[in-house]
Amino acid sequence: MRAFFQGAFYFYRKIISLLPAYAARLLPIVDANSTLQRKYWHDWHRLPPFWVHRLLNLMWLLIGISLRLANLTAKPPWTDEFSTLVFSLGNTFLSVPLDQAIAPDILLQPLQPNPAASIGDVVHNLVTQDTHPPLYFVLAYLWMKLFPSDGGLVSLFAARSLPAIIGAASIPCTYILGRVAFRSPLVGHLAAAMMAVSPYGVFLAQEARHYSLAALWVTASLFCLVIATRHIQNRTPLPIWIALSWVTINALGVATHYFFTLTLCTEAVVLIFLAWLQLQTSSKLSLLFSPPWRRIYAVAVGTCVASFIWLPVFLENRNRSNLTEWIRGSRVGLDWLSPIFQALGTWIAMISLLPVESSQLLVVIPSGLVTLIFFIWAVPILLRGFKVQLQHPETRIMIQVLAGVVISAIALFFIFTYFLGIDLTRGARYNFVYFPAIVVLLGASLAVCWHSPKEWMGKEQGKNGRKSIGRWRINGKKAVMLIWLMGFISAVTVICNLGYQKYYRPDLFVQLIQQTFSAPALIATTHKTYIHTGEMMGVAREFKLANSPQKPLFLLAHQEQDPNSSIIALENTLNKLPRPLDLWLVNFRAPVAEAVKTCVKSDSESLPSIDGYEYELYHCQ
Repeated sequence: MRAFFQGAFYFYRKIISLLPAYAARLLPIVDANSTLQRKYWHDWHRLPPFWVHRLLNLMWLLIGISLRLANLTAKPPWTDEFSTLVFSLGNTFLSVPLDQAIAPDILLQPLQPNPAASIGDVVHNLVTQDTHPPLYFVLAYLWMKLFPSDGGLVSLFAARSLPAIIGAASIPCTYILGRVAFRSPLVGHLAAAMMAVSPYGVFLAQEARHYSLAALWVTASLFCLVIATRHIQNRTPLPIWIALSWVTINALGVATHYFFTLTLCTEAVVLIFLAWLQLQTSSKLSLLFSPPWRRIYAVAVGTCVASFIWLPVFLENRNRSNLTEWIRGSRVGLDWLSPIFQALGTWIAMISLLPVESSQLLVVIPSGLVTLIFFIWAVPILLRGFKVQLQHPETRIMIQVLAGVVISAIALFFIFTYFLGIDLTRGARYNFVYFPAIVVLLGASLAVCWHSPKEWMGKEQGKNGRKSIGRWRINGKKAVMLIWLMGFISAVTVICNLGYQKYYRPDLFVQLIQQTFSAPALIATTHKTYIHTGEMMGVAREFKLANSPQKPLFLLAHQEQDPNSSIIALENTLNKLPRPLDLWLVNFRAPVAEAVKTCVKSDSESLPSIDGYEYELYHCQ
């Protein structure tokens, strides 16, 4: 395994060493005396040598992958991650018995590697039982075969290391996107540096889910959009290899996550905007059938064909709407405002996320104040950078294109939320559809601050007569460093589970059971989907990892439309078990059974609340 990671590191180092030369080949020829060239690097002959770019890219990559691999298994998996583990092994949740008391090992059986499972089993189980396309799960199936099991169960490090490495791979890709879009290595480096420490990027990469891969496809698709924009400007044919690559990337994106189609919609909006701009300069409709547009239409047709392949599967997934019912939030009173604050929180966390989710007020209040002060200082700087970029013809179009992607995506999110009743803002991870565009825009704005020319500096003089940014008497380079440092601290907050905290804490629940142990335990929950199976899997897994002598039994009381079915299953199970017995009703969404009323309920006020697990404890004598 050590040799494998050494080989992987060598491979990434080799890729990084080729990035500057590859990106330079993609850049159109820029006049050494152009405004853009003078603004960033002055003259071509004064550009840093390629080894500097290689060293910087390697540094961003090492920082990013270190943050993404740090504390990777410290946080327990939650229900969505359990679905990744089970389906990627080619297993199914259907093997777990319902309506009867089962031992932890039986509940954990779907997490055991299955040598007989094949890629076909992965695809079949996913298509028939889940709501996601299979590409990532197939890759995870192949990846996890490289790692040994962990106590007979699939390795959590194996499952999480794949998205962590993919998330790290997005760092050099962001560099290429920023450099090609703005014809500036500086923008590329600053975008890559911010991607490396983005708390949102670290959050996506540390979950055993497909969002980091989907974000990588978004970055690649935006790269093709940038190239197409250049050819639309120059009215030159889009290269065939770019067109084919664009269709392939879009097909892989849809095969990774259906919400990638939102990115495609934003790109369509941007292309319509570019067509409108061309018609403003020339009223000839024939321009819309010029060489670049013909191949862009071919890309659109190819992407539609690749997407429609999944339409029957997607329509079949609608029959499993109970898996996504959590995203349909209520709209009563102040609930109408919650999507706005949820979206705002996600936007902030892409740059800065201090431990405001802590349970200690002494931590929350200072963190909130520091965050507020930081954004009061940083937002004017970033807006000024965007304003300056818009004033330069060479960069204006790219700011408009990437900002168009972001604004269109946000508009789509609120359309789904307020008009279709699907609150996409409740899942911060869904913002992967425009996250890379925000990072590159951030890099473009910070590039303006870095060189601090007169046109965007404040009138105040800093120390030693240097110009300062705004009223805070900080020069441009220091401002960029402070913003990056805030991102780094925020990334550390995420890896320590102080930000983007896990929704479920089975580790704390198991500690509580061990502390209050007085008799053999039965942990009962109502069951509708494999989501509820995953909730109990988390508890059983913690008992197994702790090598606890206590072996509680589990009851998944299945419930369709009638809650009485769960009550009957609980009563039948209790009548078969010996006494004394500690009964834990966990996330039990049904009336209390008659058999439970004969037990003594523990004082709930003396027991702590635990994220993801609403419980009641009964002592049955």
